[in-house]
Amino acid sequence: MEANNHKFTIPLNDDVEQQTTTLELEPKKDMTDYSKRSQWLRAAVLGANDGLVSTASLMMGVGAVKTDIKAMILTGFAGLVAGACSMAIGEFVSVYSQLDIELAQMKRDKQQQQQRGITTSPSSESEEGEKESENLPNPLQAAAASALAFSAGAIVPLLAASFIREYKVRVGVLVAAVTLALIVFGWLGAVLGKTPVVRSSVRVLLGGWLAMAITFGLTKLIGSSGL
Repeated sequence: MEANNHKFTIPLNDDVEQQTTTLELEPKKDMTDYSKRSQWLRAAVLGANDGLVSTASLMMGVGAVKTDIKAMILTGFAGLVAGACSMAIGEFVSVYSQLDIELAQMKRDKQQQQQRGITTSPSSESEEGEKESENLPNPLQAAAASALAFSAGAIVPLLAASFIREYKVRVGVLVAAVTLALIVFGWLGAVLGKTPVVRSSVRVLLGGWLAMAITFGLTKLIGSSGL
């Protein structure tokens, strides 16, 4: 007696397998919220760019009427110190005002909850307090970051002009160094914020050139008039 060998064919759903494979092979999308970077990124880029442009413009302005390297370097150094202090104090006052506003709002929210009879457990209240404290702005940290960013930008023109005695070469090297730094700052801000690189770099570069040109031109005009 021979046994009958029966073959059973199990249908496979090719569409389901292909869809599953496709889903597995698809790269994960970048879910980073770049808008959260806007606050600290704006402060860092603004501080560095301000230090670069203002210090370079001061040095160009003095260089328009005085070819002495000592006068140009002292002017740039004074601009670095004064600008860093100004940025730090201004940021400290601004962030401290923001901190006062947020603390006052938190106090009002708690009073409203008490008036409505809303109660929370001590553990949950402690956790909420820790989270709120972490999210509060830090005036000292903001002031230090602003001063550091300004100094980082201001040191570029100072280093570029510190070791060159020849006036025309010094001015040329200063402009070239500032141009390169402006492009780098514009590129860095665009990359970190995921914005168009070329547009950001060109905008920062043209703004810096314009500031230096106006300072140099007006100082040259006033200096040549004998005022």
